[in-house]
Amino acid sequence: MSYGGTGVPEIEPDLDPLEGSRASRILGNREGGRSVWIAVVSTVVFFAIVVVLVVNSPGWSAPGGVKDAFFNKEIFIDSLPKILEGFWLNVKIFLTAEVLVLMFALVLAIMRGLPGPVFAPIRLLAVSYSILFRGVPTILVIFILGFGMPALELQGVPNSDVFWAIVALTLVYTAYVAEVYKAGIESVHPSQTAAARSLGLKRSQAMRFVVLPQAVRRVLPPLLNDFIGLQKDSALVAVLGVTEGLRQAQITQATFFNFTPYVSLALVFVVITIPQVLFVDWLIKRDKRRRQAGGVA
Repeated sequence: MSYGGTGVPEIEPDLDPLEGSRASRILGNREGGRSVWIAVVSTVVFFAIVVVLVVNSPGWSAPGGVKDAFFNKEIFIDSLPKILEGFWLNVKIFLTAEVLVLMFALVLAIMRGLPGPVFAPIRLLAVSYSILFRGVPTILVIFILGFGMPALELQGVPNSDVFWAIVALTLVYTAYVAEVYKAGIESVHPSQTAAARSLGLKRSQAMRFVVLPQAVRRVLPPLLNDFIGLQKDSALVAVLGVTEGLRQAQITQATFFNFTPYVSLALVFVVITIPQVLFVDWLIKRDKRRRQAGGVA
């Protein structure tokens, strides 16, 4: 309590040492930090209970049980190098397909947004393509192209299983990614295009220099999520007999009559996926901070 110039006592407000600090902006307040710790501890306890229940179950340590069938240390060490060698083909497949998908999907999204009745057939073709390849399961597209196209024996057309696996994945994911691009393009306010046209830019120039840069930046996180899905679906090419990661795991499993190679392959996929997931989360948070900063400004 203090006295002002009028002699009337003034009550000083209680000051929170965290108020206005960086910590308060991140956690909100002390209660926020406490909630974070409660969430962390409860999560650790939950998974610890699950592990204890699994390890102490009757079928875990029994002869031929889950521990021996899925987590055999010797087989894991022996199979991992071979699986990594096969997985390198998965990497080549999904990287090649991803580059093609990013290009073709953008073209497809632009085709769907062409204005005017003269472009109606092109829009109809693009919509039909999107509906068809989003409706057919990926594994069926791989089957049809992987076994059907080489059987046609067309001159000048490759008969490689890997080639048609890449084509199949590209066709399917182009349909999905085109929808992501389309959503990004539609999220850009029409006034942006109108302003560009008022400055003398053609419609195509406005799309290229004004709309697309903003649209791609906004849909970058979902594009990366589709990329993660594509790299997992690259394992489906094993149905064509291509010796990639999954096929190599099947061969090793048949050799040892043990399922540990599948766990090894799953671990490889998880290891390369976690950094990408964290990167996507970081991009989403960064974009959220930018939007909030723009709103405040």
